[in-house]
Amino acid sequence: MLISNILAERQTFSYEIFPPRGDLSVEHAMDVAGQMAQTRPDWISVTFSAGGSGNTQNTALIASQIQHETGVNALAHLTCMGASKADVNAYVHQLVEGGVHNVLALRGDRAPGREAIDFCHADELIRYLKATEPGLCVGAACYPEGHVEAPSLAADIEYLKAKQDAGADFLVTQLFFDNEHFYRFREACVRARIKIPITVGVMPFTSTKQITRMAFTCGASIPARVIKRLIAAGDDPKSQAQAGVEYACEQLRDLAANGVDGLHIYSMNKPAVAHATHAALVECGYLEA
Repeated sequence: MLISNILAERQTFSYEIFPPRGDLSVEHAMDVAGQMAQTRPDWISVTFSAGGSGNTQNTALIASQIQHETGVNALAHLTCMGASKADVNAYVHQLVEGGVHNVLALRGDRAPGREAIDFCHADELIRYLKATEPGLCVGAACYPEGHVEAPSLAADIEYLKAKQDAGADFLVTQLFFDNEHFYRFREACVRARIKIPITVGVMPFTSTKQITRMAFTCGASIPARVIKRLIAAGDDPKSQAQAGVEYACEQLRDLAANGVDGLHIYSMNKPAVAHATHAALVECGYLEA
């Protein structure tokens, strides 16, 4: 089912997983997806790496297996930095042949040796996908605190408008730790006449190291109340992880109460995290048990 059709009917709940790296197997990734599928999410997204991590081919394979083996819709990521039209055509053909018709179109991170070939920005990829494969549902990324490379949030929203104009069907936000940033961003999108659904991405942090890395990588600010919880957790890894999951569940309950279009969990391939967030949303009435 196309994600745009689901979003037209109801608020959604979904997860993100990443393909195996190093010694992790595709079978392990499918075990993770299978455990998450037990909570009946509307879709599971699978990330894509064009930067040499070796998991690019696994994205299409895992997305197809999720679609066929779990009964859950799959959303396959696609980055265009360093990709040619031929690369995109081959990847999309593989997805469609595997029964996957939902794609999250991204520019991808800049990296040494990875230069633009046929696409410089995500809106160019979106427009190309819509022209060459009209049956695809194409999502795009958005950034409640602004993209790290954008000169301002206002400028970033103009870039976002270009993605909508190119044919994007829905949006998924980058992670954030202060819901007020999202509410202000949503209001700015309304003023900019961005009308497509916005699914909200939340990442339950599991350690001080992880949240620090996310802050530097994604430009997400860390509120004082998060820092206080991490200080209270001390150096114990289990206490840090528990504090992060509890904080994310509080975020999710508040977002659900404020009428978001959908909630998307950056699960870090941890079924226990996925199940905890699902339980929190059942408790607050956002989801049925």
